[in-house]
Amino acid sequence: MRVMIWVDAEGISGITSWEQVLAGRSRYEEGRRLITQEVNAAVRGAKLAGAKEIVVVDCHGAGGENSFRNFLPEMLEPDAEYVIGAAWTTYTVPLEQGFDGAIFLGFHAKAGTPDGVLSHTVSESWLNFFVNGEPAGEIAICAAVCGHFGVPVWLVTGDEAACREAKAVLGKEVKTVSVKKGLTRFSARCIPPQEAWRRIEMAVTEVVQHPPKVLPYRPSEPTTLRVEFTAPEHVRNYLRDGVRQVNDRTVEVTAENFHAAWRILWGR
Repeated sequence: MRVMIWVDAEGISGITSWEQVLAGRSRYEEGRRLITQEVNAAVRGAKLAGAKEIVVVDCHGAGGENSFRNFLPEMLEPDAEYVIGAAWTTYTVPLEQGFDGAIFLGFHAKAGTPDGVLSHTVSESWLNFFVNGEPAGEIAICAAVCGHFGVPVWLVTGDEAACREAKAVLGKEVKTVSVKKGLTRFSARCIPPQEAWRRIEMAVTEVVQHPPKVLPYRPSEPTTLRVEFTAPEHVRNYLRDGVRQVNDRTVEVTAENFHAAWRILWGR
């Protein structure tokens, strides 16, 4: 088996504050340690299951030079490879090579989810995001990138809201591990990090040995993406060839498939 692990920050056990996930903030180094330890648990699980190739991608934009550079390199588990510094959703080589499955680690719920810890979609400037008219979040975005290349998502970890969203998007057969229950957007009832690591390691071992019966996620084609921003000034950052301005706070893209539409919208 060849496994690709996508890693975000807001769904990591023990993380409930922007201070833990944004570079330069008071508790950012604590957040980095928590992220790295969950990554190590997932890698250990894949190794125990006999995965012959493991590629882990840092997907969290912490800001500035730390964007997509959140792992603590000296602490990382051996026998895996780590992609550090590649802009979000742009590194697709393992998908193009036909990896068997993807694992989403530390993911969060979409913008507007009341019990989603640090819930948002892409940026605080994005109020709502829609795929073919349906509300969507980062779980759907990343799963659709994987699905474009025929790679299914086997496991999603995060808070209860993220796990609920994963099953709604990917189907009830996808494996999930909840590491905390959101009480508000900035508070949660968490299991201890050590217990989260144990559960994640076990879950990864299980899905690599016995992949769940989930299909690659592919939104219907042609695909229309729409972003509603919090304020009109954000629109100008997305006005490029292929992007249509719908009103003073909304843009839209339509292309032959999700990946093509996303590349136009995201511009990276």
